[in-house]
Amino acid sequence: MVKQFLMNLLLSFIWVALTGALYFSNFFFGFLLGFFLLWLMSRNEADRRYYNRVPKIISFVLFFIWEMLKANIHVAYDVITPKFFMKPGIVKYPLIASSDFEINILATVISLTPGTLILDISDDKKALYIHVMYLKDREKFIQQIKNGLERRLLEIIR
Repeated sequence: MVKQFLMNLLLSFIWVALTGALYFSNFFFGFLLGFFLLWLMSRNEADRRYYNRVPKIISFVLFFIWEMLKANIHVAYDVITPKFFMKPGIVKYPLIASSDFEINILATVISLTPGTLILDISDDKKALYIHVMYLKDREKFIQQIKNGLERRLLEIIR
């Protein structure tokens, strides 16, 4: 998988060198073009894992940026207005992630979103304790994390 990624980066840099335009959009286009060419040339099933994972990574990044923008707007609106709309709470979130790496990445992603903070991980690594700044419904919040962040993240990692 690392071999395909490095080859994809090499093709992206070759594209940038051939076009002579060092812009992010041009590099990204070269990355997509290289991805498509490598996908066409892939022969064995082991290489296919990379080609399934890259669209999921791009989807996760776009989803996370959207969630972060929504949270930033919510926090900024609360800061600007004279009345506070905060309803803080602590949620015990049951984990699907099992390895230390998966739990660490999930906790980091949750903490990067404004309005949430990881307080602790249970001793048996089955639950995260999350401080939420705008907690309206515990079950809805748990489902948003489970179906949004954790599911997408585990699809990429596993």
